[in-house]
Amino acid sequence: MSAIPSTTERPHRPAPAAPPAPVRTAHVLWLTAVAAGAFETVLAVGRMAADGTGSAGEIGTGLAVRLTVFTLAVLCARRMRDGARWARVTLAVGLGVLGTASMVVPPLGHLADGGSVADALSRAGALDLVFGASRAVHVAAVLVAVALMFRPAANAYFRRAAR
Repeated sequence: MSAIPSTTERPHRPAPAAPPAPVRTAHVLWLTAVAAGAFETVLAVGRMAADGTGSAGEIGTGLAVRLTVFTLAVLCARRMRDGARWARVTLAVGLGVLGTASMVVPPLGHLADGGSVADALSRAGALDLVFGASRAVHVAAVLVAVALMFRPAANAYFRRAAR
């Protein structure tokens, strides 16, 4: 046996700590939000195609933008789960603030203009109700995921991962 270490041996690095429950749950919720967004996209595109309210170019552009956002969200959620602080901030600001605003401002605008929830529900068809239920799941998943990413155990995990 040689006392000289082999050049193929690598220095031992401790395995990264497993993410705590809040981070793991936030990861699942981000994937849930993406799935809900994809489902809403299918419903919206189906309606636009059936009603003839969107051109092929508009639908294609919308799909390209959404596919890009969904892909980036999944990639950021994965990196967040692995301890990347930049991914946590990107998800919180990009989707937690801006993305949520894009989903809730139109309905809030309807209410601000004097519309009512009761009136909207009375005019809603089955597709509208399914879309609304998916949107509620989507928004709830985002809001809870953001809150979980900043729980004390998550903060400690991201501090350790940064070292």
